[in-house]
Amino acid sequence: MEDSKNNQIIYGIRAVLEAINGGKTIDKVFIQKGLSGDLFKNFFIQVRQNKIPFQYVPVERLNRFTRGNHQGVVAFVSSIEYQDIYSIVPTLYEQGRVPFLLLLDKITDVRNLGAIARSAECAGVDAIILPLKGGAQINEDAVKTSAGALHKIPVCRHSNLVEVINFLKDSGIEVVAVTEKSGKFHFEKDYTKPVCLVMGNEYEGIAWDYLRICDDSVRIPMTGTIESLNVSVATGIALFEVVKQRL
Repeated sequence: MEDSKNNQIIYGIRAVLEAINGGKTIDKVFIQKGLSGDLFKNFFIQVRQNKIPFQYVPVERLNRFTRGNHQGVVAFVSSIEYQDIYSIVPTLYEQGRVPFLLLLDKITDVRNLGAIARSAECAGVDAIILPLKGGAQINEDAVKTSAGALHKIPVCRHSNLVEVINFLKDSGIEVVAVTEKSGKFHFEKDYTKPVCLVMGNEYEGIAWDYLRICDDSVRIPMTGTIESLNVSVATGIALFEVVKQRL
């Protein structure tokens, strides 16, 4: 059944299973530690087959989500429908567009994610790429902060971003990391060709697994004493350099 106070939450094994089989996009499933039984085994198979992010948690955490009979399972239904970057890229080329993509490495703050999406939509980004696990949930707060942009711009969620980056490179899209570790300023880069900007999370930056296979890297110059910008601000600066050059 659904929590009447928040229709983004579904709880109970059968209810969540019905949601999965009914085609709802599940953002994440929280499962009580130690759960067992035939019904749960069938449920867990569906979770794995549908590549739904899940996490084992103590029952106390589930009880904080809802007071209903959750049977050890609580799921969050996504506020958006995710798309597939492997289908989007060929379509962009068929339409004669110069692909402009944004890959976010585990942005954990919901409002940062929403603000980034708003900037991306305003900048004409063709799609946002997210990891399947580790990033913020796209909930109503994210959608609200995005001013509705998350309903307008395609959002793709994939389990293996290394494969995604290699696919983009093979598709003729230059993958550029925006990182303070770079020796090149962001305005020194030519963005008139197909490009995907990569932004790291708020605390650790871009993971080395992704950074090492990017085609190039750039940094935003700063003259103050604080070492880093808020990730949504940094993303906006980087995105609109692309816009400026393409205009």
